[in-house]
Amino acid sequence: MTSRRGMALGVLALAAFGLGQAQAQTEAAGLAPYQMVRSLQLVQDRIADGDHAALPMQKKLLEMVDARFRNAGNDEFEDRRNFQAMMIYAMSGGNPSTIADLLSRMEIDDADRAAGAGVLGYLTGNVAQARDAMAGIDPDRYAPELAAFLALVKGSVVAGEDATAGMAMLDEARLAAPGTLVEEAALRRTIALASGAGDAEKFMSASEQYARRFLRSPYASQFAESFVSGMITLDRGKLDLRRIEQTVDWMTREQAHTVYLRLARKAAIDGDAELLAFATRHSTGDEETAPEEVDPRTELYSSISSVTSDTVENVLSRLDGLDATQLSSRDRALLTAARTVAAEVVAPVKTDAAAPLWLEDYPTEETAAPDRPLDEADELVASTRSRLEAIDKMLEETKQ
Repeated sequence: MTSRRGMALGVLALAAFGLGQAQAQTEAAGLAPYQMVRSLQLVQDRIADGDHAALPMQKKLLEMVDARFRNAGNDEFEDRRNFQAMMIYAMSGGNPSTIADLLSRMEIDDADRAAGAGVLGYLTGNVAQARDAMAGIDPDRYAPELAAFLALVKGSVVAGEDATAGMAMLDEARLAAPGTLVEEAALRRTIALASGAGDAEKFMSASEQYARRFLRSPYASQFAESFVSGMITLDRGKLDLRRIEQTVDWMTREQAHTVYLRLARKAAIDGDAELLAFATRHSTGDEETAPEEVDPRTELYSSISSVTSDTVENVLSRLDGLDATQLSSRDRALLTAARTVAAEVVAPVKTDAAAPLWLEDYPTEETAAPDRPLDEADELVASTRSRLEAIDKMLEETKQ
């Protein structure tokens, strides 16, 4: 570990602390490719730990490693460590054209060539090529560091056809490289896959692990998006609100506020009273929050759920009191729709005063239909949710 850190710091000094490009490349040329990739891995470990300042360092190192591989002679890959380093570099944000060139001139066995083709397909977005090439690859036959990356790629590409198999492979990836960006990426992808597969337990387990370990990662915003989307997508009956709360408790106040607001919005449109109460209670903050400090979105979402209730007059008053300029374009449209529906509910029923009421106009036991349709008020109540859902669906394609 000490030697790895020493080599890494040497390369990092070249990359980040003022040496010119030409001098940096000259100095780096003295390092073997696998040594430079170890430096890259160290930087990426720091990124996984939340060191955002290491991101520019990673970019510079990737450029230097790319140049080193492009200038590498074929004889250098007789050292197995350099081949493995090339594969790790490829899956760490490497240049696909460099990888394609190296693979075309390397003398490697069929298994390594298939693994290389799979990684290259993954890099270029050719999922079918990657999946076919990786089908017969056993990541465990490789050194642990490379095995973790291969399991990550294989899990990602097979998941399109078999989510369960994909998640199992992602489990292998994260267990082989704990505390690294491999584990971070594997957990993020597992969360998205579990939600799509309807696996609430896997979804919550991966979410809890990510929240405990990687919330400082620069990719944590992607986790938050997948976490909220999963809670919205999964069957509500399978979600444990207590576990959701425990997971969100690991987040910063701002992250938690965003998560609960998104939940409140969905719950309001779906008419899920329990979830709405849970989300609005947490999005409001502590009880000492002044009324003027309450997020207008929280007020909007809680009002939407009551727009057809017996207290609709109060709801309309609350809606009219909201400042639309503090809302996004999507939420302004929801506010307009909610105000319109609430106004319709409180409006007096219109009757035709000129039409006389005859006894024959009233249904008798013989003429009344056995399954009477909903009356006008009930129809309005029943249609409100679908109106709001339709409006929200229409707005999903617009940006906040």
